[in-house]
Amino acid sequence: MHARTVRFRQVDVFTSVPFKGNPLAVIFDADDLSTEEMQAIARWTNLSETTFLLRPTDPEADYRVRIFTTSMELPFAGHPTLGTAHALLESGYTPKQAGRLVQQCGVGLVPIVERDGGAWAFAAPPARIEPLDDARQQRLAAAFAPGVIDFNAPPCAVNNGVPWLVARLKTAADVLSLAPNRDAMTAIAADTGTLGLAVYGPHAGATPATFELRALLYGAETGEDPVTGSANAALACLLTTQGARPGLSYTVRQGTVLGRDGRVFITYDDHTADARTWIGGHTVTVVEGTFRF
Repeated sequence: MHARTVRFRQVDVFTSVPFKGNPLAVIFDADDLSTEEMQAIARWTNLSETTFLLRPTDPEADYRVRIFTTSMELPFAGHPTLGTAHALLESGYTPKQAGRLVQQCGVGLVPIVERDGGAWAFAAPPARIEPLDDARQQRLAAAFAPGVIDFNAPPCAVNNGVPWLVARLKTAADVLSLAPNRDAMTAIAADTGTLGLAVYGPHAGATPATFELRALLYGAETGEDPVTGSANAALACLLTTQGARPGLSYTVRQGTVLGRDGRVFITYDDHTADARTWIGGHTVTVVEGTFRF
């Protein structure tokens, strides 16, 4: 029996320095792989996500991607979007439109555009936002250290293809020291239908970034995600809804507690008809080779 081989890259997303962002496995030439094979590969890579590049079925798209965690398929995720685009471009692909890619995935078509300095940014998908009622807010507060939640920006469940419970803390230091009660948070995540908690807080003087963010997983996946595009997209959309933007652009640091140094760049494009919100960052390739199975 002959082994099957496909091209493979492992990239590090939201960083220009290897090993400081969020790793992603990208499998090329995946049209002949079954869903079961994709899930088995994703389970084996043991990364937060593995993506599979396929020919698009929509004529507007440059490519189609399927995104898998170790246990399930996702309709959208942020760092896989940027990481897959980087791997495709580095492989020699020429976009249909210079400086712009269109990704086809479970939530539809996602534009990705080139920014200064080699960074790329994706357009945040539309988000469904549901504020927590008083009872859930009280349960959330009880799961945290006393007095750290900033209720001037009420916690909300935000779903842009990945459902997050987004809460603002008073300071970045509160975010870094946060250790919520796991049992309480697991119950709250189940009750709100969210993957986990995206918690953020401001840095004094916007140094080293405007906000510190952590993404703590309490659903089918557990643990802490190093740098999270979907959570940052959820936050960016929520800030707009709550009238709490820090300006037309801001930066987020994520992964600090895990020894990473992720940087996410958010830009609000209010001068176009569709007024998109862009979530950007750098990506570097760490491993390149052939996947054999």
